[in-house]
Amino acid sequence: MRLEKCWFCSSTVYPGHGITFVRNDATIFKFCRSKCHKNFKMKRNPRKVKWTKASRKLAGKELVKDTTFDMERRRNRPEKYDRELMHKTVKAMQKIDEIRQKRADRLWEKRMASAKQQQTAADKRELGKSMHLIRAPSMEPEVEAEPEAEAMQTEKVAQVPAETATKQQQRKLRIPVERPRQKLQRMQE
Repeated sequence: MRLEKCWFCSSTVYPGHGITFVRNDATIFKFCRSKCHKNFKMKRNPRKVKWTKASRKLAGKELVKDTTFDMERRRNRPEKYDRELMHKTVKAMQKIDEIRQKRADRLWEKRMASAKQQQTAADKRELGKSMHLIRAPSMEPEVEAEPEAEAMQTEKVAQVPAETATKQQQRKLRIPVERPRQKLQRMQE
């Protein structure tokens, strides 16, 4: 079974699927769907269209140099069937998938390192702006009040210490960042 690559978006085109366009100079273009074919006819550059693999690689969102992709180039050579070779090949394919996944995770972590710092800085700024919502009334500067109001304030302080209330509120505001693989595992469970 020969798997082709879409000329425009670089996705896999399975046998019996997609569109084949042959130009007058006998150049063959395979497309996975009409969306890619129409974009090709509009003379769009795949590197400038955000959803294609070419543009994602240029933006640094996909792995560009990965030795595991070289395995795909050697696929279409006919070979005699050998059971041992087949078992080794299947194990190698699984190992290659693991390696690709680890490399993709490392790339994601590298890209998200700065995003995590920016997110914590934004959270701190937001916390500073809305601190009046978190602090207990006893933490506010005291304004001269009547004796009855002071008695009520002391009762409130006795019920919930201000420091624990702020820590609890801060814990609620903290938003965990999930990596795509963790999210997928959580969804499968």
